[in-house]
Amino acid sequence: MRDLASAKKLPDVKANMNIEAETIDGGIIKVNLAGRMDAQGTEEIHQKLMDYACSQRSVIVDMNAVSFLSSMGIRTVLLVAKAVSRRGGKMALLNPNANTTELLQMVRIDHLSPIHQSLDEALRAVSI
Repeated sequence: MRDLASAKKLPDVKANMNIEAETIDGGIIKVNLAGRMDAQGTEEIHQKLMDYACSQRSVIVDMNAVSFLSSMGIRTVLLVAKAVSRRGGKMALLNPNANTTELLQMVRIDHLSPIHQSLDEALRAVSI
């Protein structure tokens, strides 16, 4: 019989991504993402991000604190942008780091959801 006191404790599994939303300037929703948008992180926030994006016609996704973006993260950003667009809305990406910006431009997401470095620019882009 094993001694439970000597058994190794498994490390706590922490979330890879955090997501919060706030309503600003006349009903525009600003979604703040933080962490790694890898397969696990994207799975953690996908549904909540989609729910936030479908709750308003104008959406800003703040990617300032996203440290990594995988193909699953790109897919989620694309699906959310398309969902907003189908509803006649507009979405802008705010302040992703240089590597993330380059990657998003390579896959041409910026044609569907423009990338802005300031909140004022993003607000102007999504104003309906």
